[in-house]
Amino acid sequence: MRLLLPLLLAIALPLHAQKGGKNKPLIKLTDVEVATKEIVYKTTPQGELKLHVFSPKGEVQAAVLRPCVVFFFGGGWKSGSYLQFVPQAEYLASRGIVAISADYRILNVHKTTPDKAVEDAKSAIRWVRGHATELGIDPGKIIAGGGSAGGHLAACTALVSAYDAESDDKSISAKPNAMVLFNPAMNIATLFKQNVTAGNPMTPEIAEAITPNSFVSKDTPPAILFFGTADKLKAGGDEYVQKATALGVRAEMWTAADMPHSFFNGVPWIQVTARKMDEFLTSLGYLVGEPTIKLPENAPALKHEN
Repeated sequence: MRLLLPLLLAIALPLHAQKGGKNKPLIKLTDVEVATKEIVYKTTPQGELKLHVFSPKGEVQAAVLRPCVVFFFGGGWKSGSYLQFVPQAEYLASRGIVAISADYRILNVHKTTPDKAVEDAKSAIRWVRGHATELGIDPGKIIAGGGSAGGHLAACTALVSAYDAESDDKSISAKPNAMVLFNPAMNIATLFKQNVTAGNPMTPEIAEAITPNSFVSKDTPPAILFFGTADKLKAGGDEYVQKATALGVRAEMWTAADMPHSFFNGVPWIQVTARKMDEFLTSLGYLVGEPTIKLPENAPALKHEN
C-alpha cells in the first residue's frame, strides 16, 4: 500500500459551526419547519451507518411520491459529518423533496479506506430506492449530491461499477437519476499519479476504479457542478464536463470567481449555490415554482462556464 499526500485533507470541507445545541447548524436556508428522523441503513464491521432524513412536515407520505436527494459530506474520506449538508437538506425538504444526509465510513473514525466509502455511498442509494414506498419517494427521481470527497462519492454512485457491498441487493440500482456536485474530486487516478490526494492508503487499482471521469457514458445522469476558479480540483470537473458534453449528457458547470475549495459552505455562497441547485432541479421537473431562498444583499453571481 502506498500512503498518498493529503491534498484533499488539506482542503477538506469544514463542518458548519453549531449553536443552540447538538446537531443545529449555524447557517439556515429556510425558516420552514421540516420533519426529521434517523434510520440505520447499514451495519458494517466498524459500526452502524445512518441516514438523517428531512421531509416536508405534516404531509401524508403515501399521498404523493416525492423526489429524494441523498447528500454525502466532504472531508477527504478521512473526516467530516452529515451536519455539513443539513442546511441544503432542510431547504429542499421545505420545497417538497425528501432530503437525506448520509453517514459513511471514514478513516479517522472507522480506520477504512476510500473504496469502503464508495461501497457505503452505493449502499445508501440502494437502500433509499429499495425503501421508496415507506419513505414516500419516487424511485425514479433520486438525486445524489455532495461536496469534495462527498461529491466524488455521489458521482461514484452514478458511474463506478466496482465496490458493491456483499449485503446489498444487487437487483436494486445504485445509480441516481441526477447529481448535484459541489467541488467534487473527479479525477482520482490523475491525482494519485501526481501523489497529491487524500491521506489514505490506496493502490493504483483502487484509484482507477473510483475515478468517475473514467466511466462517463451516454447513460450518465444529468449533473450540475460548482467550483471556485481557484480550486485545484476544478481541472477534474472541467474534464468531466468535456467528456459528458461530447456524449450529449447534460453537465452544467457554475463557477465562483477567485474562490477556493469549499467556498460554498459560507455566506453568501451557500445561498447562491443552493438557489442555483433549486433552479437545476426545477428544470428536471423535480421541483415547481420559484426558489424560496433569500439571497444576501449584493450577493455575487455564479458564472455558467459551458
